Amino acid sequence: MSDTAGEGVLEAQIEQWRGFVRRRRAIAPPDLEEMEDHLREQIADLGSNGLDDEEAFLVAVKRMGNLDEVSREFAREHAHRLWKQLVLVPEADDGAGGLARWRDLGAVLAFALGAGLAVKLLLTSVDDEFAQFRNLAFVVLPFLAGWFAWKRRVPWRVCAAAVGVAAVPALAVNLYPFETTSGPDPAPGMTAVLAFTHAPVLLWLLVGVLHTGGHWRSHERRMDFVRFMGELAMYLALIMLGSAVLVGLTFGVLSLVEIDLEPVMEDWLLPFGLPGALMVAAWLVEAKKSVVENIAPVLTRVFTPLAFLMLVADLTALLVNGPLTTVDRGLLILMDGVLVLVLFLLLYSISARDPLAPPNVFDWLQLALVGAALAVDAVALTAMLTRIAEFGFTANKTAALGLNLVLLVHLVWSAWLLAGFVRGTRPFAAVERWQTAYLPVYAVWAGLVVVVFPPVFGFA
Repeated sequence: MSDTAGEGVLEAQIEQWRGFVRRRRAIAPPDLEEMEDHLREQIADLGSNGLDDEEAFLVAVKRMGNLDEVSREFAREHAHRLWKQLVLVPEADDGAGGLARWRDLGAVLAFALGAGLAVKLLLTSVDDEFAQFRNLAFVVLPFLAGWFAWKRRVPWRVCAAAVGVAAVPALAVNLYPFETTSGPDPAPGMTAVLAFTHAPVLLWLLVGVLHTGGHWRSHERRMDFVRFMGELAMYLALIMLGSAVLVGLTFGVLSLVEIDLEPVMEDWLLPFGLPGALMVAAWLVEAKKSVVENIAPVLTRVFTPLAFLMLVADLTALLVNGPLTTVDRGLLILMDGVLVLVLFLLLYSISARDPLAPPNVFDWLQLALVGAALAVDAVALTAMLTRIAEFGFTANKTAALGLNLVLLVHLVWSAWLLAGFVRGTRPFAAVERWQTAYLPVYAVWAGLVVVVFPPVFGFA
């Protein structure tokens, strides 16, 4: 191996080590830099004694000691850091770091205000409620993507490419001649519903490209986006619950003095509050990720066994519901929703796990969860194929079938890799990489449903 190639491999190993250490909430960036300097000194010393780069790296990491013990020691010595991180903005004496945090907060509030104004403009300029709903993601997510592009300093070529790709579903859902059902209350056809429900999936994964700073090929950056999604859901849920309590109390108090807050709610609070909550939650994830990381493993350990029991109950309901041709379509749709939820739980569990820790009981439980999901998916697929054979293809049946096939491939290979890990024949890194490598498949599938399905099925 040439010196240049060897240096590239070593730098990749050190970058992987940095990503692992960054997950330790008590280790701040300056401490990480100091540890990396020490690691490089160790590697250089070992290299001068005749070891090659890979051997020197492994020995140096071993000499650095157990990182969990290092993290605990840092936490004992610098416990005040964790409390400071809970403050929304830094103290006045934080110097350049404090100014950067204030600048980030100001920027996210500006983007949140822009998103609120865009939603308000959409609601006031478009009378069709369906048109409002199908365009909501197109007026909110660009501001989140724009904030990431600003924060990560994403190259303009990447931004232009993301805008170009996002324009395709935007034009499709607004210009396709979708049919509507006849009757006193006309409703959009199935291809229209499929298009505007799948378009946000594609847009969200485009947001992920900008979240990675344009480095969408990087496994580590994609996994960071997975963590971001899980933590965003937690923060957003807390913000929405807290806001609901405050708004409810305000409604109650003002109703006693005969003040109607409902017009203000419809005209201002909802248009600005919902996108604002999304933007603020995203900012909190970025600013407080080191505080939330210790919550994520606890949540995944609580919900994984509950999800397993839920899947067993769902599988039983599918099997005892009579012949598969009589399985209710609504039940199959709910099963798809359950499988997607389980997939998110699997992704977040994997993203929150220590990749260097040995297999444990929780890994076996995850394998059981994936196995139960596979069983439910197999039964649902069989029911769908049976219904298609009897009644023929429709847009919604084809979309459900395709989603189940996409989920099946994801779950099958995840189960295979997890089984190898718990048996000690495969590293956990292989499980991680499969999750991030498969994410673009969902974007491709969502794009097909939005762009290809409507003309294929006659826009009905």
